[in-house]
Amino acid sequence: MRKAEVTRKTRETEINATIDLDGTGKADISTGIGFLDHMLDQLARHGLLDLTLAAKGDLHIDFHHTTEDTGIAIGEAVSKALGDRRGIQRWGEALIPMDETLTRVALDASNRPYLVWKVQFTKPKLGTMDTELFKEWFQAFAQGAGVTLHVENLYGENNHHIVESCYKGLARALRQAVAIDPRRSDTVPSTKGTLKGSL
Repeated sequence: MRKAEVTRKTRETEINATIDLDGTGKADISTGIGFLDHMLDQLARHGLLDLTLAAKGDLHIDFHHTTEDTGIAIGEAVSKALGDRRGIQRWGEALIPMDETLTRVALDASNRPYLVWKVQFTKPKLGTMDTELFKEWFQAFAQGAGVTLHVENLYGENNHHIVESCYKGLARALRQAVAIDPRRSDTVPSTKGTLKGSL
């Protein structure tokens, strides 16, 4: 069973996250940030991850710490659930259309965290959430999960569609990457024989 639980407690946030990589897409999300809850629900549903996340943060200051720390916690839960990453497909990709928007996401579950973010917004906020925080979430997730993650919005006009297509793209790419390859279920997918600290 590829499940994990992560608790993160700082002076700024208190977060508990559980994940089942072989779930059915059930989500129970509470961050205090409505739009972020909506995006994390998309991640679970389209990634077929069972995800629970309860976060309390210093929202009276702004949404930065809560957004970033949820990315870290979910990422760390993914990494913990993957263990030594034996048998996984390792790579995943998705091309997600959403009305006028098209976004491409590519992911390597290599244990080498890196983010390439080619996404621009035309407004500083979506609801009450700063649009600049989405990059912070994806960066934190990539770091915590140990994934190389490329997110590129090819075109789009509606900022809601742009962000949502990024999360749906991550969901689909992650779903592919963490899936077990039946042809090499006992093998770490690297010529080095390990994905632990290798380049």
